[in-house]
Amino acid sequence: MSLIAAASVTSLVSGLFLSGSLIVAIGAQNTFVLRQGLRREHVVVVVSVCTLIDILLMTLGVSGLGRAVTEHPRVLNAAALGGAVMLGWYGLSAFRRALHPEALVVQAAGGLQSTQRVVGQVLTISLLNPHVYLDTVVLVGTVGARQVAGTQWAFLLGAGLASTVWFTSLGFGARALSPLFARQRAWQVLDVLVGLTMCGTAIRLAQGVLVD
Repeated sequence: MSLIAAASVTSLVSGLFLSGSLIVAIGAQNTFVLRQGLRREHVVVVVSVCTLIDILLMTLGVSGLGRAVTEHPRVLNAAALGGAVMLGWYGLSAFRRALHPEALVVQAAGGLQSTQRVVGQVLTISLLNPHVYLDTVVLVGTVGARQVAGTQWAFLLGAGLASTVWFTSLGFGARALSPLFARQRAWQVLDVLVGLTMCGTAIRLAQGVLVD
């Protein structure tokens, strides 16, 4: 395997795990997707909108910060350090949640809503949440921009794949997954894995700046 091919695989796995770690935390967006899945109401629309929003924002982040590598390396390094701090904080927060696990319980009751209303709700929940931009444009964008030259596409592919798999599983597998998500132990194990991934990524990101 050539060096660029090996680097591409590494970037793909990095994007997959980073995006996956950021997206699985309990939040309004995941709760909404799960609720729609439980109700079996406009699931395709909700999953598609959430996935596209993630992919577009991550692409914007990686593309914008990628140009900054050559134009403003100091700005990129500052963003990388800020991203490392934020990832470290998120990782520690995940460990803290693991000590005090929560169960995600969603009610499936309610009347049928129109497609327009559901789309409006998912756009509001997704785009008016500042954490969405921090996770996708800043964090994923910063890490993606610092991949080996020519492998950013692989990083985006991995990150986009994580979003696609997560939202699809959450929406269409809600009926089967709801008993699992209702158990505190399941979220406790998941938060530990999220914390390890985030803290590990934060350390690698900070090391890359210090080495430069």
